[in-house]
Amino acid sequence: MREQHFAVIGLGRFGSSIATTLYKEGNEVLAIDIDEPRIDEIKEQVSHTVITDSTDEEALRAIGIRNFDTVIVAIGDDIQASILTVLVLKELGIRQVVAKTLNKRHAQVLYKIGADMVVFPERDMGERVAHHLMSPNVLNFLKLAMIIA
Repeated sequence: MREQHFAVIGLGRFGSSIATTLYKEGNEVLAIDIDEPRIDEIKEQVSHTVITDSTDEEALRAIGIRNFDTVIVAIGDDIQASILTVLVLKELGIRQVVAKTLNKRHAQVLYKIGADMVVFPERDMGERVAHHLMSPNVLNFLKLAMIIA
């Protein structure tokens, strides 16, 4: 399997966890945050780090964001920054943008502006734990969507 190139924007618990896991699995990972202490915490656990405002198109262009296969927008509570970042990334032609959301309305907006995948970390993990508690012998639970044509 070829090494993939990921950028993770927003280094809270969710973003840091994604970035370090991707790096441990042998991928190139650029970790981006506007907060220097968060960058300092992760700089030894990823390939590259950058302190920048992800809503600034020129800043993202300058760091070569278009060279990454997938960009994960893991911005926490700042819904406006999350939306603007996804919009800028799609306008720059990023092939796959994955975005964290906190609620259904935010998810709808992210999909409308072009996010390829939207994740609800707390909801998704809650469902996973519940299924594990109900079926402790099942190693992993994968929910499949029913598509009716």
